[in-house]
Amino acid sequence: MVHIAIVDVHNKERGVTYVYESHSYWDKEKKQPRSHRRLIGRRDPETGEIVPTRRRKAKSEEPGPSDTGQDYKALWEQAVAEGRARDEEVVELRRRVASLEVENLRYRDKLDEVRRIVG
Repeated sequence: MVHIAIVDVHNKERGVTYVYESHSYWDKEKKQPRSHRRLIGRRDPETGEIVPTRRRKAKSEEPGPSDTGQDYKALWEQAVAEGRARDEEVVELRRRVASLEVENLRYRDKLDEVRRIVG
């Protein structure tokens, strides 16, 4: 049996109350209750309303990993590969920025030379 509840958790350090949707269930292996929490948003102290903490994407028609039984190891490998691709892109962009900075210095030198000749 799964129990669903809305849980308010106050962060004293930040002075913010976060609102979670909590799913409680019985773990048969560990023989004890467990729960999963999903952040819904922050509670507005003045109105008491729940304010989403981030933009939510509309649910797509495409099934997620749990719906298709997709292996989480495969998801991890995919995330690592995407991270490597982003790292390579960052390196390439930094190389291009350095190249453009050198080109910019050449143009500044030429501009300074023109200014000396003109004025």
